Amino acid sequence: MSEYQYYEFLAIDQPLDDRQQAQVRALSTRAHITATRFTNEYHWGDFSGDPARLMERYYDAHFYLANWGTHRIMLRLPKSALSLKVAEDYRVGEQVTAWTSGKHLILDLTSEAEEEYWEEHSLSAIVGVRAELVAGDLRSLYLAWLSAYGSWERDEEAFEYDAEDVLEPPVPPGLGSLTASQRALADFLRLDDDLLAVAARASSSASPVKDDSAALAGWIAALPVAEKDKLLLRLAQDETGQARTKLWRRFRGPVAPDESPRRTVGDLLDAAASHRQERQRVAAAERAEEEARRERARVLARERWLEDLAEDEESAWVRVETLIAGRRAADYDQAAELLLDLQQVAYRADRITAFSERFTHLRTRHLRKPSLIQRFDRAGLIPV
Repeated sequence: MSEYQYYEFLAIDQPLDDRQQAQVRALSTRAHITATRFTNEYHWGDFSGDPARLMERYYDAHFYLANWGTHRIMLRLPKSALSLKVAEDYRVGEQVTAWTSGKHLILDLTSEAEEEYWEEHSLSAIVGVRAELVAGDLRSLYLAWLSAYGSWERDEEAFEYDAEDVLEPPVPPGLGSLTASQRALADFLRLDDDLLAVAARASSSASPVKDDSAALAGWIAALPVAEKDKLLLRLAQDETGQARTKLWRRFRGPVAPDESPRRTVGDLLDAAASHRQERQRVAAAERAEEEARRERARVLARERWLEDLAEDEESAWVRVETLIAGRRAADYDQAAELLLDLQQVAYRADRITAFSERFTHLRTRHLRKPSLIQRFDRAGLIPV
């Protein structure tokens, strides 16, 4: 398989000016670069820039994938939206890391696995989690933490055994009802659905997210003039991220703290294995029941067909002669099948002698059709 790497960066809060675009251009002459986006793919060679440094200086989101199995997503948020202390609760080795740079915090989420088949992923499907994090929704962080330890089931050497005793971080509400962006992130990080299902058991229902545009407009209209002035001032001073963070957090309200008992990594993985076995057992039982239902329907349809055939055998014999006259392989096959059905009808009516005599006569008349005779023999239609 040839090498393939894809790089994408997005500037969300602040577009790049001409000087910054020129600086980025110096790192890649073949990339497609605009004020808000950088994309490039490599079939040989590598990108000469450092994605982490580009995130610190220019961009708010980075998406990377390689056909040998590396998936990486990086997000830059205002430090006022997510503190390093909170982000560190979800850190897992090199798979989930965070650091600060200036006024920002950068999250770095990675998944490694040998690709069995190529799946479509895109930054546009995932990047919505950034706005959710800014608004105080920590589900994406928990998903990243969970996916990191979930890789242990794919790679037994991913962690030392004492990692089984690591306690999970705070469980955010709403894990049982992910947003589209969170679902895309979970898929990108290869989060096992069974592991997610057992983790969600300790997650309370998410409060309804107030993102209705009319409700937001009404809420903003009711804000005190002084507060609106402060927000506008921040926007004018290029503090878009901070202003948006404050606005959304006030609009959506505080997230209730998690008070459920913490589970260990071992508890979660064992529960996921049990959940998977039960799910597979139920699925197997459902498949068996469906197969039994289909078999009952087939038997019933077969019985009805034989009953109808018994009421009009002469038409069936005429049909056999018509098929044979067609001199085509498919017609010969149908003729043999129909004769088998007539034979079964004869057995049921205790008229097998009459059938055998009629079939022997038919076979004798067509002995010069070896292909037809071979089909009779293979079907077990032997004259007596």
